[in-house]
Amino acid sequence: MIISGGMPTIFVSNMDAAVRFYTEALGLKLLERYGDHWASIDCGQGLTIGLHPASAQNPSGRVGSITIGFRSSEPIRDTVAKLKARGVIFRGDIVDDTQLLVASFQDPDGNPFYLAEMKAEYRREPQRVGE
Repeated sequence: MIISGGMPTIFVSNMDAAVRFYTEALGLKLLERYGDHWASIDCGQGLTIGLHPASAQNPSGRVGSITIGFRSSEPIRDTVAKLKARGVIFRGDIVDDTQLLVASFQDPDGNPFYLAEMKAEYRREPQRVGE
């Protein structure tokens, strides 16, 4: 393997508002911040999000070009209620998508995200490739 790791980068219009959203509203951990030029957010289980200021070439909130999903560590309805209390804006109700329950939300720039809970009857331990 010649490439390892990496992170999705989200272009934001206001670094302070974005950092507050990801750390305070979503409860994620700020790993590093370089003023208004860059911030890294630890989402747990190996996912890190990079925040970068928007530009003419990379505008913020362009719907449809990226989405990031987060796993709910407790029943999804409880997580949604907690995040709503912190000001997170959800788009519609929790959707029953056969194997998953999914709730869509957005950050302050309108970037789309979703929260997912695997239904109990579909949960199983992940298998490593080659096993």
